[in-house]
Amino acid sequence: MLLLQLFIVFMMIGLFGFGGGYAMVSMIQGEVVTSHHWLTTGQFTDIVAISQMTPGPLGINTATYVGYSSMVSAGYPAWMGILGSLTATFAVVLPSFVLMLIISKFLLHYKDHPVVESIFLGIRPAVVGLLLSASLLLMTRENFSSPGENGWQFCISILLFLFAFFGQRVYHINPIRLIALCAIAGAILL
Repeated sequence: MLLLQLFIVFMMIGLFGFGGGYAMVSMIQGEVVTSHHWLTTGQFTDIVAISQMTPGPLGINTATYVGYSSMVSAGYPAWMGILGSLTATFAVVLPSFVLMLIISKFLLHYKDHPVVESIFLGIRPAVVGLLLSASLLLMTRENFSSPGENGWQFCISILLFLFAFFGQRVYHINPIRLIALCAIAGAILL
């Protein structure tokens, strides 16, 4: 039953997750944490962090980890976790694969049509909104702590966030280097 639910949830996410993996994060969290309670917010945050550090698209990596973790958290053995990760990964990729096959056939003929151009102009703001939503969803107590709970961790988290933001945005530091520097600083300071 859980495998079928994983398939349906991730197929819907794959079908409506415009904008790539970062835009999918808020949709995945809404389904996995809020709606179905397969994982806690802390577990989901860890999964997103691991998905960002591993090679491959964020949405697919997240689906893979969520599929495994949700099966194991539900009490199934590890081999069922692997089946869960395969199911979630296949389901999140399937709609994109089918849609790309269909769209690629017609897009070459109609890409300059005003209606098609208008559709793409309408999708852009929605993608930005989904990306912003994903960013805001990750700004939780599990990631930053709170001033009343652990002031030191909160301050260091905010400083690391600002360092990473300005390092990427202003100084164009390589994201891999930023992750490594923040991990070292977190290990030393926290």
